[in-house]
Amino acid sequence: MDLGLSGKIALVTGASKGIGLACAQALAAEGVIVAGVSRSQQNLDAAERALQAQGLAMKSFAADLIDPQSAAQVVERIEREIGPIAILINSAGAARRYAPEELDPAAFRQAMDAKYFSYVHVIQPVVHRMAARGAGNVVNIIGQGGRAASHFHIAGGAANSALMLSTVGLARAYAGQGIRVNAINPGLTRTDRVDEGLAAAARTSGKSKEEILAEEVARIPMGRMASPEEVAQVALFLASERASYVSGAIVPMDGCSASVI
Repeated sequence: MDLGLSGKIALVTGASKGIGLACAQALAAEGVIVAGVSRSQQNLDAAERALQAQGLAMKSFAADLIDPQSAAQVVERIEREIGPIAILINSAGAARRYAPEELDPAAFRQAMDAKYFSYVHVIQPVVHRMAARGAGNVVNIIGQGGRAASHFHIAGGAANSALMLSTVGLARAYAGQGIRVNAINPGLTRTDRVDEGLAAAARTSGKSKEEILAEEVARIPMGRMASPEEVAQVALFLASERASYVSGAIVPMDGCSASVI
């Protein structure tokens, strides 16, 4: 199926690893010109090499999106050096997992900086440019932790909930200006971030990370974790005109774990 994305310019945050890298790969395979952003130039270089080995390309830009000035500067640089951003996929930042007794105000601040503001700081300058052009698509990779509370993900879950509200609010605010804003809520997904959550649970449960992971997977009706590539394919659809009447949607991808309307 031709998604009609070839030749468009996409900014992917968190593009050096995990779901962000999978999104960059899927976009590049569709002929999209991909600008990948991450804090670490070293990790971005490794991601570029991985894509090149598949005959794909990504131009990388190192920036700390927790800093609003850095986020605005990297957006301006991408538009100056490559062209107008038509697609924004946010997958940067991860809130740390804390056991309940480890929570303090600094933990909540870290979660909001890492997960909420790292998205908002790049969304705002991009959306303003998209609005001036009358077109654009934003896809936020958030997480089911914003809907299904976990006592090891209270601070991060709060940041995820805030992002979901911002997603729907921005979708409504900019719908008349040709911009669609959607989100994906992955559940347990095969990335490096899984290990951090397992470590937090292991610190207080007395169980090994392997035992906890087996219990988590057993609770998923589909019997397995998601892959980053599966999440990327949904992001690809939402970013395409095949989803031209979809905006303000929060798509769950948790293997049917949260069976709620």
